[in-house]
Amino acid sequence: MKRILKRKIDRFLKEWKNRTKKLPLIVKGARQVGKTASIRIFAHKNYKHFVEINFALQTEFRSIFDQGFAVDTIIKNISFINPGFIFEPGKTLIFFDELQALPNCATSLKSFKEDGRYDVICSGSLMGLSYQAIESNSVGYKEEYQMYAMDFEEFLWAKGYRKNQIEDIYGYLKNVRAIPDVQFNVLSECFKDYLVTGGMPAVVKTFIKQKNYSGCLKLQRMLLRGYEEDITKYAAGLDKAKILNVYRSIPVFLGQENKKFHISKVAPHARSRDYIGIADWLKDAGIVNICYCLNLPELPLKGNCDYAKYKMYYHDTGLLIASLDDEAQEDLRKNKNFNIYKGAVFENIAAQMLVCAGYNLFFYKNEKSTIEMDFFVRDKTSLIPVEVKARDGATASLNNLIRQKKYADIRYGIKLCAKNIGFNGSFYTIPYFLIFMLKRFLSEKEEN
Repeated sequence: MKRILKRKIDRFLKEWKNRTKKLPLIVKGARQVGKTASIRIFAHKNYKHFVEINFALQTEFRSIFDQGFAVDTIIKNISFINPGFIFEPGKTLIFFDELQALPNCATSLKSFKEDGRYDVICSGSLMGLSYQAIESNSVGYKEEYQMYAMDFEEFLWAKGYRKNQIEDIYGYLKNVRAIPDVQFNVLSECFKDYLVTGGMPAVVKTFIKQKNYSGCLKLQRMLLRGYEEDITKYAAGLDKAKILNVYRSIPVFLGQENKKFHISKVAPHARSRDYIGIADWLKDAGIVNICYCLNLPELPLKGNCDYAKYKMYYHDTGLLIASLDDEAQEDLRKNKNFNIYKGAVFENIAAQMLVCAGYNLFFYKNEKSTIEMDFFVRDKTSLIPVEVKARDGATASLNNLIRQKKYADIRYGIKLCAKNIGFNGSFYTIPYFLIFMLKRFLSEKEEN
């Protein structure tokens, strides 16, 4: 029996379908995060007819807009190419996949919205690279959904954990009470598995089926090669070798103490001006998360940062681990021993889970390097420093930011580590595996 992974987009798609005045939907996300599979499952469960067109693989359909963007003309052209498709008003979902291969398809979304007879979803990988054209062609006539690799909650669903069990765990966080040892230890072990497998659906399926890591590394390295092939295929106007150099250098910089990305160390005599746009290309492709340096630890966050100073993370921590050498792989998968990469792995997973939760990434380091902070989030009124501790060490920077009066926007902080839930009057201690609950916790904390 084919295993179907439950995803958070499932609920969103059902809510979208039930809206009386819905807009055409564009689902964005990196390659292989599960966009197409989720849309197909949703379509087969909720529509009588499903019309799927892949502009990258079915190039014959790229001509369906040649006579204009009137819905009847588009339907006529699609039906002429494939007479087996059935278009029944109110009962048909049209799915345009790999939208980046034909950006002007977005122009048709206005027509489909105004016509209203058919539901339309578009999707694609690497859409950030051509999204300016997509956006200009569909502004005001589409809704967007950003999809990521599976977060830890989705990983728990894949392992069979139910909603009420996860809700019980949230109750401990909401009330700032320690999780009982049995549950804490089980979740900690599950999280170590999640670190190694990551959240790419094909890898998670293999892990769940095998009940071990057999075959996972092979799949992960195939995905890594696929991303490198995308770079060589789609990096128009930029030096592909430089993009590959930067992409391959991410684990090296994450293995260093401050994790900051330095172009000058990517290659001999490399200069920043020669690499302009490369970090943005990787971010737009969806394969990295970028964390920008704040000018000052104060609100607002956007506009208060130096975009020339940043840290770069893999969008999936399992792929980061898969990029390490073979000796490290054996140690990680057999012994779950992260050695010198422990800090890199936990900082990368924190970045990944914060992005999945809807946060932008910011860090801070003052000129004297006396204060450094890994991430910042916020609630309605406060700036919240977030420190990632691979080991349960000192928290001098966190304490300084909270206690010094000149940081008026900071009232409390968060320490992410392998310890149980707690609060010492200055900062909350939260185990890594609960990062996916952070936004809800902060929102409900404010309400109370």
